[in-house]
Amino acid sequence: MIQLEQLFKQDRSHFMHPSTHARDHASGALPGKIVTGAKGIRIEDHQGKSYIDAFAGLYCVNIGYGRTEVADAIYQQAKKLAYYHTYAGHATDTIIELSSRIIDWSPAGMKKVYYGMSGSDANETQIKIVWYYNNVLGRRNKKKIISRHRGYHGSGIMTGSLTGLPGFHQHFDLPIDCVKHTICPHWYRQAPAGMSETQFAAYCAEELEKLIAREGADTIAAFIAEPMMGTGGIITPPQGYWAAIQPVLKRHDILLISDEVVCGFGRLGSKMGAQHYGIQPDLITAAKGMTSAYAPLSAVIIGERVWDVIEKGSQEYGAMGHGWTYSGHPICAAAALANLDILERENIMQNAGEVGSYLNAQLHAAFDQHPLVGEVRGAGMLAALEFMAEGDKPFDAALKVGPQVAAAALERGVIARAMPHGDILGFAPPLITTRAEVDEIIGIVRQAVDEVANRVVTVAGRGIA
Repeated sequence: MIQLEQLFKQDRSHFMHPSTHARDHASGALPGKIVTGAKGIRIEDHQGKSYIDAFAGLYCVNIGYGRTEVADAIYQQAKKLAYYHTYAGHATDTIIELSSRIIDWSPAGMKKVYYGMSGSDANETQIKIVWYYNNVLGRRNKKKIISRHRGYHGSGIMTGSLTGLPGFHQHFDLPIDCVKHTICPHWYRQAPAGMSETQFAAYCAEELEKLIAREGADTIAAFIAEPMMGTGGIITPPQGYWAAIQPVLKRHDILLISDEVVCGFGRLGSKMGAQHYGIQPDLITAAKGMTSAYAPLSAVIIGERVWDVIEKGSQEYGAMGHGWTYSGHPICAAAALANLDILERENIMQNAGEVGSYLNAQLHAAFDQHPLVGEVRGAGMLAALEFMAEGDKPFDAALKVGPQVAAAALERGVIARAMPHGDILGFAPPLITTRAEVDEIIGIVRQAVDEVANRVVTVAGRGIA
């Protein structure tokens, strides 16, 4: 076993970490952490310290850590057939079964499943399908994609453009021109003064309608959105939002892509976010919870309307020129099947709904009146605290109030995420989390919030932007 000091040296010398300050990591100014094991909702680091992972990795370890059933399924598949491609009609029994199971988890009207390795590559595929769809229909100008400010859809060239967070655009020459962004549906921060949630939902639909009018409906191909926003701040849609948005899209013949990478496979207490919010998508993006991150796998779930056009296109143009080497990888598919078995057998989706309601209720009870907290929000096993100075004014960004709270919680043994757009602390615990574990998480986070509040809320108005 390589000594820890040597491991950290090699890490700083050779490993480029995602979303990490390059110089601070390479110099050692950013302390490293090596995760050595995990079980249930807890992970352990190189020092033997245990942490409650209240963010399930990156929203993804839905069934919790250390499920040997998934490891056994991966092992058995690797012994039987570790790999074969799925080009030109090739398949394995594993990927065929998984495809049927995923359609069962999907809302009505979904037809086919195409596989990748991550949510980012799945959303790249989505845009190619949307463009292909309109080309087959002879609508060669109908190519623009509307996303939302603060939405997250990946880190590629197209998917980074779809993402509505400035940090994913800066110094990358993004977003590209064919991507347009509309209002973030955050009632607390975005609604004009005095506007109710339902009024704000209608306002969001009006803003979308205005954007379509400015660009021309004949140029807009699709609208992509998370049922409930994740990385942009864990933002619940205002009451009536999806009921207001969908008629606008239908009226202008704009495809709806439901990005279920975070919400899918039980996180909201429903099979997918589409069922939770009454969304009728044309296309669905899935990843994370499909395997609970035990293996990398993503899915593009294609609705009947779009699939009919793809079939028509093949008759005229032949096979679609799109594919990944690892599409439908049998080991990843075996992990997904074992994961779905656990989700279904143990009624984990029901637990997510019940314990998720408890999580959100207890967060409200603990923080609604806290002087550092402006808003408590969430649904199912997704929740967030947004920190505000006196009078609901944002703190000076330089204070890094959100990261301070996350660091204070980590020191006490809870991993919650400082979200990248504002002073926000996010929660997305494994779906197996119990009420007792929720109480433990909230108790520790309350201590962390109090500690930071004592540092920054000392003089009325101090730190206000």
